[in-house]
Amino acid sequence: MNAPSPTPDHTNAERLAAANLAAGAVKDGMVIGFGTGRAAEAVLTVLARRVYEGLKVSGVPTSIATEAHARALGLPLTDLGAHPSLDLTIDGADEVDPARNLIKGGGAALFREKVLAAASDRLIIVADSTKLVTRLGSTRGIPVEVLPFATGACIRQIAEMGGEAIVRTKNESPVVTDNGNWVLDVTFDAEAMANPRALDTAMRAVPGVIITGLFWSFDATVVVGIQGGTEVLGPRL
Repeated sequence: MNAPSPTPDHTNAERLAAANLAAGAVKDGMVIGFGTGRAAEAVLTVLARRVYEGLKVSGVPTSIATEAHARALGLPLTDLGAHPSLDLTIDGADEVDPARNLIKGGGAALFREKVLAAASDRLIIVADSTKLVTRLGSTRGIPVEVLPFATGACIRQIAEMGGEAIVRTKNESPVVTDNGNWVLDVTFDAEAMANPRALDTAMRAVPGVIITGLFWSFDATVVVGIQGGTEVLGPRL
């Protein structure tokens, strides 16, 4: 018999437990990347409480939505112009495989998320147990940010690689990223998904592709909320 799926309340509890533990890695004086999505928002709420208690920290947001949320919480903000190197970024993920490869971009912030991850000394991923998968692509396609002008050509060339790409829409219109681009959600078979590095490299070689949501090159610390507590995968906090 299959185990019952986590309820929304259990998932929220797992996310909050992971966010509380991950936020403890933020030390006084750090400049960090503020992620996008529900897990990242939970971290911001914890950090706002610590800032109120005297923690000195500033952050670079990965999206306009995150910037607005951070301002509403009273969190100090900065940018990569002032701080091109960050102490760490704390973000969420849509999928995490056993090697800690990630799919990100469900919130359409994948480009800025990858920029900040690359600019950071460390990447911490906050996740609930539903985000853990045996292989990438198990629950969703790969988000791929593309130039609107090049979308048709990108879809065709990705199809030639064996991928099926659809334009992400909302209210029957393409989703537009904070950078003014569109997002494709791309599915490949299990054999292709077994090598996220090769797949990412191949798609980024397509003219018009800006970035993919495959995060394979980061030795991320993954903090997972589980029933009754948390688990840390990868480098220690």
